[in-house]
Amino acid sequence: MSKSEPVAKYIPFLRHYARALTGTQSSGDAYVAAALEALVEDPSVLESGRDPRKALFHMFTKIWKSVALNEATKAMDNARPPEQRLANLTTLSRQAFLLMALEGFSEEAAAEILDCDITTLRRLVDEAGRELAAEIATDVLIIEDEALIAIDLETLVQSLGHRVIGVARTHAEAVTLTRAKQPGLILADIQLADGSSGLDAVNELLHSFEVPVIFITAYPERFLTGERPEPAFLISKPFQQSMLSATLSQALFFGRTAKPARRRPA
Repeated sequence: MSKSEPVAKYIPFLRHYARALTGTQSSGDAYVAAALEALVEDPSVLESGRDPRKALFHMFTKIWKSVALNEATKAMDNARPPEQRLANLTTLSRQAFLLMALEGFSEEAAAEILDCDITTLRRLVDEAGRELAAEIATDVLIIEDEALIAIDLETLVQSLGHRVIGVARTHAEAVTLTRAKQPGLILADIQLADGSSGLDAVNELLHSFEVPVIFITAYPERFLTGERPEPAFLISKPFQQSMLSATLSQALFFGRTAKPARRRPA
């Protein structure tokens, strides 16, 4: 088996990332090809016991840093507005955002790929969230019964440039709040103060309109076994603000809308 084979299955993911980072497939592929050539020349990167996916993205990052940015990163394809907005991000915050939000790397893995510490990575993700919020600011409904967590969520959402239309502690309060103003994003706990379900509240709301949903819960198993909207995002408590910031930006930036859960036949 060739020493480069372990990374072969991750090349499509790297091409996806490279296109989002550079703005065009041709420019992205040029960097990917250079990264693969570097791996062939120095296979020791793959012999060190590192995860091959992280090794591939790390090598790409080294190539990206060593080559002057070309104009393709600024001349975005007019048919792909997400990439146009990405061009407005500073280079490092763009990379941090894409590694976590688009490629799903953990904070530890993303920091290793970018050769930075966790604190720096979180700062970069926060910067990306704030920069993107200028393009995608929206009204947010928070469904959360724990007062301190609700305050933390409200503070973070507002710091990213979004507006909070209200904080609901129960299913009924969530429905009442959305009658006054329809949110552009919902942050929801699953287990609410009166014993009602945040999942049920969200599913009821989604029968009237479509909106991205992020569930923040200490009971992820209830999300996995319940009738959840698709697609939806899940963050477990306790959560890192940088992870929530990246997930929030991801949900809005890539235009994902949630559909009510389909009822299973009896």
